[in-house]
Amino acid sequence: MSYIRKTLLLGILISFSYTCCSAENDHSSLELLLIVFRHGDRTPVDPYPNDPYKNLSYWPVGWGQLTNEGKRQHYHLGQFFRRRYENFLSTQYCKEEVHIRSTDVDRTLMSAEANLAGLYPPNGEQIWEPGVVWQPIPIHTLPESLDNVLAAKKPCPRYDEEFKKLQDLPEIKLLNEENKNLYQYLTEKSGKHIHDITSVEYLYNTLTIEKRYNLTLPDWTKTVYPDKMKYLAAFSFSLPAYTKELQRLKMGNLVGEMVNHFIKKKDATLSPPNRKLFIYSGHDTTIANLLMTFGVFDPPFSPPYTSTILLELHRSSNDDYYVLLLFKNGTQADDVIQMTIPGCLQNCPLDRFVEIMSPIIPIDWKTECSLQTNDDSIINVFGLSAQLPLHDVAIIAVITSGVTAFLLALSVIAVLVYWCRRRDSPHWYYKLSTEGP
Repeated sequence: MSYIRKTLLLGILISFSYTCCSAENDHSSLELLLIVFRHGDRTPVDPYPNDPYKNLSYWPVGWGQLTNEGKRQHYHLGQFFRRRYENFLSTQYCKEEVHIRSTDVDRTLMSAEANLAGLYPPNGEQIWEPGVVWQPIPIHTLPESLDNVLAAKKPCPRYDEEFKKLQDLPEIKLLNEENKNLYQYLTEKSGKHIHDITSVEYLYNTLTIEKRYNLTLPDWTKTVYPDKMKYLAAFSFSLPAYTKELQRLKMGNLVGEMVNHFIKKKDATLSPPNRKLFIYSGHDTTIANLLMTFGVFDPPFSPPYTSTILLELHRSSNDDYYVLLLFKNGTQADDVIQMTIPGCLQNCPLDRFVEIMSPIIPIDWKTECSLQTNDDSIINVFGLSAQLPLHDVAIIAVITSGVTAFLLALSVIAVLVYWCRRRDSPHWYYKLSTEGP
């Protein structure tokens, strides 16, 4: 059975585990809300060498920038959040109630700003300029090279090593072999080296944006776009978090932060105590990686602009806490889809949610990223399996380092004792100089 047919079949099967929820849900039991969304409509990030539209005159705002349509999309999404959570959130912006974080990219920062304009329009004393229905709200960020939580681009050698291994998996090798001729054709026509699924997605993305802006695509695209490229482009979004280990190193810190927020809210230790909302402004990969980590990105798809993951923490009348995982597929409708995390109920008890997510959360991300699993690693020197859980690997590495340091210290002491005894011996002598005074 072809990959596309498998995808369609899985889509039909998985749809039975999803439930549509209206925008007017009762949120009287809601305690804490986490929102993760993709930015809005943007220009191409990187045109291909033979692209007839690679001149910036076609894209006056620049490469990879949020467009006016993208601003409108997020403004309307913010209004959707206001409608859906009208009875949960304060009518006015309050800095203790909400915390917003974005990746350090223009389009995600601007999307967050537009979204907040729709979510928290100023009213009353917050109106600071007549006729301006907007107010400044702080958005927090980190340079991508330092961000191992939301952008997840802080260097992690272990992740890079594990990601390279994907190419050797049977299903990936088969997919590349089946599309070998397509890769060659795309390389020849685009002038860009197309050699794997990810590079197909980059090209597909550029063509899709140009098509959306009513630009006539080159004739060579007619035989391959969108049909032969669409599934490969969608499948590429599953790769960065394809295995549990990749999920742990790529998304574990973000999942850990979310779990921590929920636990602190339940224990009444969240600071500030009246915090109700965390917002994360990210990318299509952010959405796909999280859905992969939650085990619900099946079949894979290309997360559209403003696609949103909602995590709601509820408290029942019996003081039991449970988590709802919801997904909003862009800005076309107010309905959201309720998803079921594998191994749990749709209303997933918080304790069970924490249990399911715990293996994904790193104990010491920096240490786990620095470890290697090749033949000359510390682990294999002692004949241990490189497939051990990462937290066990970290413990083994610490113990091994300690033993090595101890043995080295003993060796140094033994040498010093030996030479001291030799020096005190009556047979000890100094070598005479052969030179004159």
